[in-house]
Amino acid sequence: MMVAIGNPVYDLINTPLTRTTERVLSGCSTNACIVCSQLMYDTALVGCVGDDYKKQTEEILMGFGVNPWLYPSRETGGFSLLYDDQGNRELAILGRADPIKDVPQEVLNADVLLFGPILQEIDPSLVVRLSESSPLLFCDPQGFLRGIENDQITHFFPESFKEILPLFDVIKPNELEAYIMTGKNPLEYPEQVMESLYEFGTEICIVTLAGNGSLIYDGSELLKILPYATEARDPTGAGDTYAAGFIVEYMRTRNLYKSGLFASCTASIWVEKIGPYVEITEEKVRKRVEILEQR
Repeated sequence: MMVAIGNPVYDLINTPLTRTTERVLSGCSTNACIVCSQLMYDTALVGCVGDDYKKQTEEILMGFGVNPWLYPSRETGGFSLLYDDQGNRELAILGRADPIKDVPQEVLNADVLLFGPILQEIDPSLVVRLSESSPLLFCDPQGFLRGIENDQITHFFPESFKEILPLFDVIKPNELEAYIMTGKNPLEYPEQVMESLYEFGTEICIVTLAGNGSLIYDGSELLKILPYATEARDPTGAGDTYAAGFIVEYMRTRNLYKSGLFASCTASIWVEKIGPYVEITEEKVRKRVEILEQR
C-alpha cells in the first residue's frame, strides 16, 4: 500500500488550450493517489480539507478507489494557476489548509510513503517519526520549498528540510526546485545538479524537466529519460503523476530505467486532459512505453 501525505487543493486553471470555470480537485499527493489507484496499487491519502469540500473530496477519492483520511481544516487550500505559451506558471493563493499534525495508525503499515506537501503543511518532525517504520520514502519537495510573503508564493530551501533529506529513498524535484536546491539549472548542468542532489543523502534523485524528459541518478549512473511527446492541454499534476508511475513500476521491478519510462508515459496521459478525471490504465501506459523504447 502507498500512503500519500499532503493536503488536497481545489484549483482554478488557465492554460493556452483550456481553462476551468470552477475549482477542481488537485494537489501533489492527491493526483499521485488517483493515478496509483488506477494502476491497481492500494492507495490512501492523508490531508486536511475544509468543510466546504470535505464530502466532495471523499466522494471523488473513493470513486477512484483511494482511501481518504481527511482531517478538518479552517479552509480548503487552492491556487489559481496561469500558464503561458512556454509552460511557465504563475500561482495565486485561493486558500491555505491547516498543517497535518498527525496520521492514522494504519500509515505505519504502508510499503511506500509519499510526502507531497503543497505549502509547508508537513513538519519535518513528522517525516522523522514516520521514517522509523521503514517503508520506502518518496519526496516531492515542492511544498517544502514554498513559502508566502505579502500574499505571494516564494521559494526557499529551509535548513530543516535539508536536514531530513537523508531519510528519503527517492526525491523528485522539478527544474525550478532543483535550481533552488542546488543553485544550478539542470538543463545546463545535469551532472552537477544530480551530483549535488545526491550529496544531500537521498539514495535516488530524479529531476523532471517537462518537455525535456527527466534525469535519474543513484550515485553510479545518470539516466536520461525521454519524454513521450504529446499535446499538454493542462500540465498541472504532470510531476505528481510521474511520481505515481515511478512508484508503481519501481515497487514491481526495482529497475530505475524501466520505472523512468513508465513514469514518463504515465504523466503524458494525464496532461492531455484536465484532472482529476483522467483514465489511466496500465495497458495505455505500456503501449506508450513500447513506443518510447524504440526511440
